[in-house]
Amino acid sequence: MHLLLPLVLIVVLIFGPGWWVRKVLSRYSNPADRYEGTGGEVARYLLDRLDLKNVKVEETSAGDHYDPQDKAVRLTPDKLNGRSLTAVTVAAHEVGHALQDKVGFAPLKIRNRLIAMTRPVERLGAGILMAAPFIGMLTRAPSLSLLMITGGLMSLLATTLVHLVTLPTEWDASFNRALPMLEQDGILKPVDLPHARRLLTAAALTYLAASLASLLNIARWWALLRR
Repeated sequence: MHLLLPLVLIVVLIFGPGWWVRKVLSRYSNPADRYEGTGGEVARYLLDRLDLKNVKVEETSAGDHYDPQDKAVRLTPDKLNGRSLTAVTVAAHEVGHALQDKVGFAPLKIRNRLIAMTRPVERLGAGILMAAPFIGMLTRAPSLSLLMITGGLMSLLATTLVHLVTLPTEWDASFNRALPMLEQDGILKPVDLPHARRLLTAAALTYLAASLASLLNIARWWALLRR
């Protein structure tokens, strides 16, 4: 019983934010025709108003994001073509990242540099994990498990570091960029503003949820390493 309560708290802390984010995004996806303009149209309007006509609005299956290399706001089909409060608000959040890129927002620069630095580490770690079984078959080395765990830890640590550094960037995109745009341009119905704040909080905490999940995986790999 003494161990059960801490275990429950750990599970809630790790999985709670992710569950809450999914719940909020899903809740405000209905009604699906809440607004006249789609998320993609709202993104295009805001980008043009911010003199970011060079930034594209594209469809993606890899999750909503802004790509600073290709200068593109990418939205999943439900956000790009949807007319829900979620679609409109998430689109504004991603435009917030494009605005950060335009003004040279320092945390975004740091994040982009960190991604460039950690990507080789992630690839090396993934390569070790893929190669370890073949190395084991060829060499029958007893240290194979250690090699696999090291590879896993390298990939997970790099990913977690990027997620944690991303948090200030996400919060700024939500509340210092997207929310003022949605309010000042009269895009949202006044009654929806409190709900939009909840959605923007969820958008900002997406990476926190991912970070906590990564930390759980790191703890699992670390436990294997200490056996």
